[in-house]
Formats: sequence, structure tokens, C-alpha cells
Amino acid sequence: MFIRRIPVFILSVFLMVCYFVSIGNAASAAKDIKIVASFYPMYIMAKNVIKDVPGVSVQNLTPPLTGCLHDYTVTTSDMRKLADAQVFVANGAGMESFLDKIIAQHPNLKIIQLSAGIPLIKGGGNEGDNPHVWVSISNAIIQVKNLGRAMEEFDPDHKELYAKNTADYAAKLEALRQKMHFELALYKGRAIITFHEAFPYFAEEFGLKIAAVIEREPGSEPSAKELAETIEIVKKNGIPALFSEPQYPSAAAQAIARETGAKVYVLDPAVTGSDDYDAYVNIMENNLKILKLAFRN
Repeated sequence: MFIRRIPVFILSVFLMVCYFVSIGNAASAAKDIKIVASFYPMYIMAKNVIKDVPGVSVQNLTPPLTGCLHDYTVTTSDMRKLADAQVFVANGAGMESFLDKIIAQHPNLKIIQLSAGIPLIKGGGNEGDNPHVWVSISNAIIQVKNLGRAMEEFDPDHKELYAKNTADYAAKLEALRQKMHFELALYKGRAIITFHEAFPYFAEEFGLKIAAVIEREPGSEPSAKELAETIEIVKKNGIPALFSEPQYPSAAAQAIARETGAKVYVLDPAVTGSDDYDAYVNIMENNLKILKLAFRN
């Protein structure tokens, strides 16, 4: 009687082994998705869109303190991050000058350019379109939605979760947008001077006027003529505030302040920051406080 039961027992064990092997094979077949974001603001957007999606991760391509990319050249270490990635999230609009190189070296990489569909502002001088679209909260919402739709198409198995994450984050940004519009409405038409071409979209959104941009490229020193012209603009228009950025030196701003009596404040274009999901929101909330303080003084 016992001998007759052995084959049944063995068959049961065999079927159980086959079942677990098939589960393991299915799990390994469902490959994880690695996303690489071009720089900090794209990384924060991606973190929010993929939040809690199984098997999906995001990594920032460039070092945390890179700031705006402009003339940034990808390193060998950067390119290694793309070796096993499936998706590359870029701002587009000319921000990533190295994008063609990445496309050429990684032809199977899914490229998502988040500035698609956003009207671009012409840059100053002989520059092309200004790529700093994310500094406008309205544009940031469009970018988040662009990413959400792209990930739904790329990974339809998790479509509902991408849609939920996108809607949740877009709603948070919309609440921020409405708050800032309400609290800055009193200051529409105010003239500001910045030290990097990062704020035209921000100024356009909130009805501010950029009277001058001193250092169009980060790290470039304004000439004596440019400084003199800016000092004249500040005096002529009674501009009380100059806005530098936390990522770059403010020596030129301090020099102009000494000549005019204007105060120097810091506005952050959200190109560096913490790893927190709400980092962009927190940066913009602080920008709101800074603007209100500057305009009241």
C-alpha cells in the first residue's frame, strides 16, 4: 500500500517544483525598468511619477550639484549609468547638449523629452530658445503629465499606478500654482534683475518684468560696460531688488548693490536640492517667500 503511494507523492512534489519554477521564470521575464533622468528637476518629476511602481527605479545622470546643464559634457561614469537603462528622461528644448551622443550610443533607449508641446521663449542675444521651462509651475505640470503618459505607454502593466501618481503630483503642483498666483497678484508688472537666463518662464507666469539679465551663462563675468548699464537701469527704474541664485557666485550682484543701494536676494531655479518627493514644491514655496519679502521692502 505504501509503495503504491510513492509515485503519487513524487508526482505531487514534481508538480509543486514545476509551479514554483514557472513563477520564478515569469518573475525574471518581467524585467525591472531603470530610468535615468538628465538632471535634478527631471529626476524629481520622475521620482513622483514612478512612486511605488514595482520594479521601476530612477537615477540622476549628472552629479547632484551640477546645476543647469548648458555646456555640461557627459563623463564615462555618466554613460555607464545608461548601460542597463531602458528610459532616459530629458528636459529637451536644447538643455541637454549631449542628447545626440546618448541617442547615437544607445539606439534602443526610450527617450522622453518633457518640454514637448510647451511654447518656448527666445533666448537673449544670439541664443536659441530658452530651455528653462520647468521654472514655470504651469510648465512643470505639463512636463509631469507628459512623463506620466509616456510611462503608461512604455509600461502598460502599471498604467493605473502611473496615472494615479501623475494626477496626485499634478494636483499638488496646481495647488502651489494657484497659491503663488494669488499671493503674487499684487506685484504684477514689478521689474526684477536676475543673474542667469533661468527665470523668463517664471516671470511670464507671474506677470513680472525682467529688466536685465547680467550673466546669461552661469560663471560668465559681466563686462564693466554691462555692469554700468545695469547700474543705470537699477537707478533709473528704482529697482529695489537683485536676484542671484544659490548655485552661482553673487559677486556681480553685490557690486551693483553697493552702487545702487538695492538689496540682493536669492531665487532658486530648482536645479539642485534634496532627494525629497516635495523638493520642487518646497523650493518654489521658498521663492514665493523671498519675492514677497523683496517686494515689500
